[in-house]
Amino acid sequence: MDHVDRIIAQWNKARPDLDVGPMEIIGRLSRMATKLRSEMDKTWKAHGLNAASFDVLATLRRSGKPDGLSPGELLDLTMVTSGTMTNRIDQLVKRGLVERVPNPEDKRGFLIRLTETGFATIEDAVGDHVETQHHLLRGLSPAEVEDLNKLLKTLDERMNSDSGTNSRE
Repeated sequence: MDHVDRIIAQWNKARPDLDVGPMEIIGRLSRMATKLRSEMDKTWKAHGLNAASFDVLATLRRSGKPDGLSPGELLDLTMVTSGTMTNRIDQLVKRGLVERVPNPEDKRGFLIRLTETGFATIEDAVGDHVETQHHLLRGLSPAEVEDLNKLLKTLDERMNSDSGTNSRE
């Protein structure tokens, strides 16, 4: 019996009239998300990064655009606010990991591009990041990983299609 099982047993005893089944899944997902983030934070920290800086560097690296991305493109690919993105970029510029360069397609705008140091940093970090993720999932068979991924994708899609509706109405 794990921590979540104990909580569910307590609720079943205290409120047998409630179906607390969803609490079991959501509780486990929440606990696992915390553990996953903690382990990934260790990997990012080993490279002098955090989740936010890794996100920007990884987005620039995987974009396939060596000349860089506009701030708007970065916003679209990372889903953060413009103020948050500006702060992230400013911090990465100060550290010499990215640079602002003129945008040849927009004389008033600029692109954000990895510096050589930034490129080397994300190359090392992403390799270790993927290794950490494999380590975290080591207890599952390839078929279990595939099944879990399908279930989580289905749940996400259904939650997104239900957003804006109130199931209690």
